[in-house]
Amino acid sequence: MVRYCINRLVLMIPTLFGVSVLVFAMLRLMPGDPVATMFGGTAVTKDVLAAERSRLGLDQSVPVQFANWLWGIVHGNLGLSMWTGHPVSHEIAIRLQLSLQVVVMAAVLAIVIALPLGTLAAVFRNSWIDYGVRFYAISGLAIPSFWIGMIMILSLLALFSYTPPITFTPFWVDPKANLEQLIWPAIAVAYRYSAVATRMMRSSMLEVLHEDYIRTARAKGAYELLVIGRHALRNALLPVTTVIGIEFAFLIGGMVVTEQVFNLNGVGKLLVQAVAHSDYTLIQGLLLLVATAFVIANFVVDLMYAALDPRIRYN
Repeated sequence: MVRYCINRLVLMIPTLFGVSVLVFAMLRLMPGDPVATMFGGTAVTKDVLAAERSRLGLDQSVPVQFANWLWGIVHGNLGLSMWTGHPVSHEIAIRLQLSLQVVVMAAVLAIVIALPLGTLAAVFRNSWIDYGVRFYAISGLAIPSFWIGMIMILSLLALFSYTPPITFTPFWVDPKANLEQLIWPAIAVAYRYSAVATRMMRSSMLEVLHEDYIRTARAKGAYELLVIGRHALRNALLPVTTVIGIEFAFLIGGMVVTEQVFNLNGVGKLLVQAVAHSDYTLIQGLLLLVATAFVIANFVVDLMYAALDPRIRYN
């Protein structure tokens, strides 16, 4: 198991290297001049533009720029933001805290909702419970998170004259203010997240309930609750774990619209600002963060397979 973990961690390096090559090449192929964007249409001489390109290293060849960026990553340096001049790692770190908390809260809410709902829908198949759960799941998949967020804000304002705090307060400083601000975007994001997991949980549980070992357990007179809780639930969780893990990584990169709706200064909003300013180094750092989240999520999902199913061994 230890050897497998080490191998997987080592294999992350070429994966992230491939992503970094792709991201770097796509940004360099994008139309537009980041230096001209920085001056915002202000009339400047060619010498000033050339001096700024030289300062940012954009006058060098693309392979040299990529090598310098990669060398910085190896040493834990993602470079300086072209727009603010601050270290990219610092810009991401101060925004990541907020986005990560929303994603974690949404994931917890989704798991708490999806597992019992999916199980109930499978156990009481074709009953009003099943129809209700299926309606919930299909609605969650059909309705975008940003629209739910807008309805939430308008409802809170119209019914209670309440608006969530705008300024972010860390949880350890003021838990009440922190939750008042982040609980609503977390619910908006969790709705779709739980809908995906609920559908998968229902399908997986239906499949498991028709397995031979479930019939054997029932034939031996085991209580239905024991059959579902001890024998069916654990095996049904395997495909659900994959969905939960991948969706978790997807949410980190997919917070762009939700953060815009709730006016949150997270990494999603930072990515929008970076694209608007053609801030190459910041975009590169953020996309590398999203790719790393996906790779780590896949690794954690594989480890959870072994924890949930004793038949799976990686040695």
